[in-house]
Amino acid sequence: MSSMTDIVFLLLVFFLLTSSNVTPDALNLVLPKAKGKTTAQQNASVSITKGGAYYVNKERVSEYGIERELQAALNGQENPTIILRAEEGVPIEKAVLVMDIANKNNFKVVLAVRPN
Repeated sequence: MSSMTDIVFLLLVFFLLTSSNVTPDALNLVLPKAKGKTTAQQNASVSITKGGAYYVNKERVSEYGIERELQAALNGQENPTIILRAEEGVPIEKAVLVMDIANKNNFKVVLAVRPN
């Protein structure tokens, strides 16, 4: 019985030591609280509701129409910026969709947060 305990203990130590190496690029950061206003100029906003509805500048659009609406709204802007407002509880895939569109079109994305 004691040999089984020794094996379990060694496995526990092994996993504790190697678990910190699983994500070597991850940083343990304490992020600041969101106070005040953002300094980025808002050119367009994308809002996502819990129900999965997308809005570009308060106008409801389909998931497939987001890119076209953003390109029209940000056409000719010097530093095109999108304010992403995702309601609490929205699946991350929906926010990533907007971020992918922004990345493909070289738009800057600012995530709106609730002030403390």
